[in-house]
Formats: sequence, structure tokens, C-alpha cells
Amino acid sequence: MNCHEVEGLLGAYADGELDLVRSLDTEAHVRDCAACSTALRRLEALHSTVLSQAPYYAAPPELRRKLAAHLEPRSGTFGSQMGVTYRQWWALAAACLVVALVIWRVAPIRSGPPIDKEVVAAHVRSLLAEHLMDVASTDRHTVKPWFTGKLDFAPDVQDLAAQGFPLAGGRLDYVNGQTVAALVYKRRQHTINLFIWPDNGERSSSSESLQGFHVIHWTKHGMTWWAISDLAEEELREFAALL
Repeated sequence: MNCHEVEGLLGAYADGELDLVRSLDTEAHVRDCAACSTALRRLEALHSTVLSQAPYYAAPPELRRKLAAHLEPRSGTFGSQMGVTYRQWWALAAACLVVALVIWRVAPIRSGPPIDKEVVAAHVRSLLAEHLMDVASTDRHTVKPWFTGKLDFAPDVQDLAAQGFPLAGGRLDYVNGQTVAALVYKRRQHTINLFIWPDNGERSSSSESLQGFHVIHWTKHGMTWWAISDLAEEELREFAALL
């Protein structure tokens, strides 16, 4: 892709609205193009600034009066039949608005794709970009120390060669708006990416098939784990169970 093509896609890319192929193409171009990389950072900075600094105003009295006139119950309406007064309807509407605003302000703001799709994109990207490993080693005592100083957590690196899933290495990746650990395992000719990062959510697990890949996710001990591969589902489940 060239700069002219990417220029028209940066907005959709920043909002996570591109399909997987165009997202990967755009990402590859931005990574190698200083001008487009700068433009993307400006878009992201503008997005953050609007969310954090845009002014918010209370509704003026005239608007309140107009809304009140439209909400005033008429004879035979649902509100009057149920014995609900205008003030009660107004109080309920105001309460719903407050709850919605609190949820919007407190909940994490995610403009990108769901995490499972991010994981799939990261897996595909590692295979297409030939950047599968930053440290290539079958020795967990070589791979685990490599992450020291590069992450604010220590990923659990296990050697499962005896169980048929040898460790191949690891790398840094970017998922869910943060830098994560990506461990690479092999099963015959298949590659398994295992993404790990801190998560304070409750213990949970899930599995799904997405874009031809099997994805297994679980959370425990304050960490979230995502295993993805084109390996048969039962074999990937076996791999996850070992961890």
C-alpha cells in the first residue's frame, strides 16, 4: 500500500473498523512509513484529548421545558392508566441517564475490535510478517529471562516438549492496547501462539473458532491467557490443559 491509500484508511484503522487483510496491510505500511506513523499518532492523540478534555454541559431550562411538555402524560396513555405521574416518569428518565453516563465514564473505552479478533490478527501478523520470535530457544531458562525489563510482569514459561508441545521461543506483541508476552510452541508443523498479560478479572475460560483458527482463553491467578492455532481443537485443548 502507498501513502495515498493509507491516508484514506487511517481513521477506520484507528477505530478498528477495517477487515483483517486491510488492517494488516495498513499496519505494515504504518510501521515502515514515518509520515503515516506520525499521522496515526496524531489521530490517536486527538481521540484521547476529546474523550478526556471535551466540555460537557447541562441541558438549559428551555430544553427541559420542551422535553417536559412532550413527556406530559395524556388521558388514556400508558402512564396515566398505570397511575404514574409526570414527575415519576421524569425521575425515572433522569435516573436512567445518570446510570448510562456513569457506565460510559467508568467502563474501559475500546474503539478497536474485540480482543479475540485482536488475538487472531496478532497470530496471523506473526506468521505473515516473519516476526514469529524475538528470542528463539527451546530452553525456558533462556526465554523467561529475556522478558525481564521489557514487561512489567513475568510470564510463566513452561517447557512442554515431553508432552509433545516443545517451546520454540517468544516475542513481544501488542494486544488489547498494551504490550504482552507471546510464547511460541510447536506441534508437528503447526504453530501455537500463547499470549499472556495481567488481568484482575474473575477466573473464567472460553473457546471458539474464528477465521479458521481455534482460540482458547482462560483467566486465573491475575493473568489472562490466549492460545491460538490452526491445530485440531482437541489437541489445542490438550495444550491448554497442560498449562
